[in-house]
Amino acid sequence: MLGYLGRALSLEFSAVQQYATQARLAASWGLAAASERLQAEATEETEHASRIIGRMLALGVAPNASQLRPVRLGGSLRELLLHDEELELALVQLYSDATRHCARMGDHDNRMFFETLLEEERAHGTALARWIEELEGSSAQAVAGERTGGLR
Repeated sequence: MLGYLGRALSLEFSAVQQYATQARLAASWGLAAASERLQAEATEETEHASRIIGRMLALGVAPNASQLRPVRLGGSLRELLLHDEELELALVQLYSDATRHCARMGDHDNRMFFETLLEEERAHGTALARWIEELEGSSAQAVAGERTGGLR
């Protein structure tokens, strides 16, 4: 259980670091709405980390996020979001594994804890996928507009 909590804390702090950095980068590109959305994601991941810390303290363990992933950047908002999608998939996989482990062990409380985080991360992943689709749709419309001389 402690191994799952430690890995979860490391991944959540990695997500905080990545989203916060990307928010600043998007702001520097003049993408205020994207920056705000990425900062909101950083805040939500901070809340997840706080809940994990609370769970670890309740188990009598000092929290330690020992392996942060490096921040992944890119040259476009779409590239940033694709990196974020990978990180969210890693979180979903970890929480799925932790939930199954707790179910096998008969640890109902921790299973419920991880299931809640799993559902929240799945929702993040779905929202990111939609955002990427919106960006790709906007790009396709812009290209079509260029090909038709701006006529639609």
